[in-house]
Amino acid sequence: GTISIGGIDCTRDPKAAQHLTGVVIDESNLYAELTGFDNLCFCAALHGMRKAERKAEASRLLESFGLSEAAHRKFAGYSKGMKRKLTIAAGIIHRPEILFLDEPTTGIDVASARQIRQLIADLRRHGTTVFLTTHYIEEAERLCDRIAFIVAGRTVRIDTVENLVQPVKQKHVVQISYASAVENIQTRLSEAFPDLEFRTLSEGSIQVTARAGIPVGPLVRFLEEQGAEVAEARRMRPSLEDVFVEITGIEADAMRKEKEKSGGGGGGGAS
Repeated sequence: GTISIGGIDCTRDPKAAQHLTGVVIDESNLYAELTGFDNLCFCAALHGMRKAERKAEASRLLESFGLSEAAHRKFAGYSKGMKRKLTIAAGIIHRPEILFLDEPTTGIDVASARQIRQLIADLRRHGTTVFLTTHYIEEAERLCDRIAFIVAGRTVRIDTVENLVQPVKQKHVVQISYASAVENIQTRLSEAFPDLEFRTLSEGSIQVTARAGIPVGPLVRFLEEQGAEVAEARRMRPSLEDVFVEITGIEADAMRKEKEKSGGGGGGGAS
């Protein structure tokens, strides 16, 4: 096969398109003993940027990423969120047309994750093509135009967000939370309401899905008759996570927790 980036045949000359791409891996590859500013200048030099240009661009990126005050501190002393932001800045300092981001918001604080998502949205809006791998389904839905579901290294579905979500838009979904644990409650519900689909989300939480309307009142009464103390019954908007579960059979929340616990590659993901 062949690989072509920006009309350049990379199978013949892999380095010819290097200036067109930026890569930000899960683990930072920056130098711990260098300052944030020096790391950015070094990365810019690798891409052939002139001294004045790389200094100006490094300062601009540090400012836009909220890292100006830490510009002259060693990278080793940065927090995890700061390290992730500087690593992304290093990946885009040469202004690539295509950017590859591997799990950019995994394992960092909420404020840094929000800022990184905003930066990704800004890059996309200004014409950068972004390839994003993530185990956060809602992040993919918010940031991506096209999404690929990958399970065990194989792409099982690829399409636009709109096309992926379309089949579940017609579904009615209700999430019921209850306080008292009831043995075999999902089986009991399925037997009592055969036209509805039930999925246990967690202990004390169950999701009800149907093509037609869902009789919430009878469901709540049935649960209470079985000894469950219902706290809430809420109608939900079908999401990309529902599509992911339907296509792959993998519970997205369980997959994400396993990914964070192991710190390694999970069984599936969205790209």
